[in-house]
Amino acid sequence: MTDEHKAALEKGRAEGRIVRDYLEGLRNSRPKRGRKRTPDSIKQRLQKIEESLPDATAIEELQLIQERRDLTQELEQMDTGIDLTELEEAFVGVASAYGDRKGISYASWREVGVSAATLKQAGISRSS
Repeated sequence: MTDEHKAALEKGRAEGRIVRDYLEGLRNSRPKRGRKRTPDSIKQRLQKIEESLPDATAIEELQLIQERRDLTQELEQMDTGIDLTELEEAFVGVASAYGDRKGISYASWREVGVSAATLKQAGISRSS
């Protein structure tokens, strides 16, 4: 394998990681259906779980502990949030080349949630 081939493979892997990270960031920051949870509502539910644990049956205890883990993780994610700015900047730099190489159309990018403005910044047009 030549050095050029190795460099091309590494470039492709790097571009793939950038695109994947951006698309996952978009997916994770999408609004969820239903009533939006707030940090206060999560904390209230965690308090109710703690109050319910002493009297819970074995199965209920298991379910409450899992719910507590899920809510704690959700609360931590709210605190950190997802900063799409950096991910989007990196995506804009590689999206056109990646899309050309993989044969990804404008419509496919849009269907997975990439905004038209971001695609325009990346140099991807509807005729692409």
